[in-house]
Amino acid sequence: MNELGFFVSRTRIAYLCMEIALRPEVHTYSGGLGILAGDTVRSCSDLGLPAVFVTLVSRAGYFRQVIGQDGEQHEHPDVWDPAAFARPLPAMVGVDVEDRRVWVQPWLYVHTNSKGKDVPVLLLDTDLEQNDPQDRQLTHWLYGGDEVYRLKQEIVLGIGGVRALHALGFTIETYHMNEGHAALLTVELLRRFRRNGSAPLANGAEAARVRDLCIFTTHTPVDAGHDRFSYDLFRRVAGKIITIEELKIHAGAEKLDMTRLALNLSAYVNGVAHRHAETTRAMFPGYDIRAVTNGVHSETWAHPSFAALYEEHFPRWWHDPEMLVRADQLPDDEIWAAHQSAKSDLCRLVRETAGTAFDPEVPIIGFARRMTGYKRPHLLFSDVERLAGIAARHPFQLVMAGKAHPRDAGGKETIRKIHETIHLLSNTLPIAFIPNYNMTVAKTLVAGADVWLNTPLPPLEASGTSGMKSALNGGLNLSTLDGWWVEGCVDGVTGWSIGAPGTSGEQDADSLYERLAAEVLPLYYNDRARWIGMMKQAISKLASYFNSQRMMRRYATEAYIR
Repeated sequence: MNELGFFVSRTRIAYLCMEIALRPEVHTYSGGLGILAGDTVRSCSDLGLPAVFVTLVSRAGYFRQVIGQDGEQHEHPDVWDPAAFARPLPAMVGVDVEDRRVWVQPWLYVHTNSKGKDVPVLLLDTDLEQNDPQDRQLTHWLYGGDEVYRLKQEIVLGIGGVRALHALGFTIETYHMNEGHAALLTVELLRRFRRNGSAPLANGAEAARVRDLCIFTTHTPVDAGHDRFSYDLFRRVAGKIITIEELKIHAGAEKLDMTRLALNLSAYVNGVAHRHAETTRAMFPGYDIRAVTNGVHSETWAHPSFAALYEEHFPRWWHDPEMLVRADQLPDDEIWAAHQSAKSDLCRLVRETAGTAFDPEVPIIGFARRMTGYKRPHLLFSDVERLAGIAARHPFQLVMAGKAHPRDAGGKETIRKIHETIHLLSNTLPIAFIPNYNMTVAKTLVAGADVWLNTPLPPLEASGTSGMKSALNGGLNLSTLDGWWVEGCVDGVTGWSIGAPGTSGEQDADSLYERLAAEVLPLYYNDRARWIGMMKQAISKLASYFNSQRMMRRYATEAYIR
């Protein structure tokens, strides 16, 4: 407990998120939200911010993806052993679920950065012998099950998370809800203030006290992506922690809207890019929604060859990535050598996992993200004949990766069609699909690709961070103008845009083909000096700004210190 005592004595900020990507072997994440949370952990360690992180232990992970010979995605449990990386803490708290007491025990995972600075992460676990067998599985599957399972998990995270922090002795001055999954922590805080003697509602005094403690970051620009539960379900599952009448005041009259609950009980609210904040204001008019654009943890996502290059020229770049603004002064040959080392690693990964031989002298386009409709992974294949013609004139290679949610039939069909196209173009365009996209695969893909392709349907991309990781390694982005790329794109300098605001899918596909055929690929082959110049501009203009050190300094000065 001595180690925990050190954390308890100095920690003032609690950051709660359904998923956090701590390391590849710890399967407590599924995608961008978790990667962002993990980079937040890493930057808090670097910057010495007094934070504790809270998430679910997710013993069975999200899922391990296997692609069958027919291109179909198959899901398998992605089990990991918490005891290999964390230790159980001698504390247990209870939450009420369907009139049963469910016990929650936190594990302590300690993230230690490269300089030996620590940050604690609590992994909440219900797999305890004291619990009913069905309740022992509540912290097994990340985003698994139905809406009842999801609500129970959010009770464990929000209510159980606050109770665990108090049981362990933490004195928290700021609760940071990263997405609405943790919004029930506000209900627990209301209960605590009321238990201390306030009359119900008390002219809103308890709500004002809760609001002073809470900040909320929303990541979802899609209306269907916000968690909403019927009040009948909440009454049946969550018991009597709060009256439905009071909950409706904060969470909406028709349904328990987790986003609205967080909005109404937070003093500071932000979106994760300027465009996303605009979209969120339109979805939830009347709220003061700021913008803190996401960033990536530079030391984590820089390929070793680039990390060595930065260390040689910009000591302490890992702590102060803004120093990379000088990267435009780096020697061309050193930039290219670092990139070729990263590209060689990517070619090796493709050969070992997909059995496809990539040529390191031919440009590689990378596309890796969640396989779902609005990400439009199919856009590149809108006109297969035209795509083949471009590849015949200017050869290139394509590497893809990504998972579809097990219940997303459309996303799974997209993966199947991608594999169909791989076979169709096998004699014209080398395409590799890397299964089971995770942190390890991502680090190699973003570092080794020459061009990073992103094709979301505007305005449905909240931020996106994979392109930031690519730019950190000198990759050039080719993307629709949405999310972070609205802020990062200097056309023809840091990368290229696809389409224009308000264009259709057909027009975006045409723009994508035109830019590939007329600008991107000819430049790679015909003007290597200018290509390297753009790589240096991508690093100096993008990596120096779109990093999680800048992001967390913004949170510290604007949200945590109020």
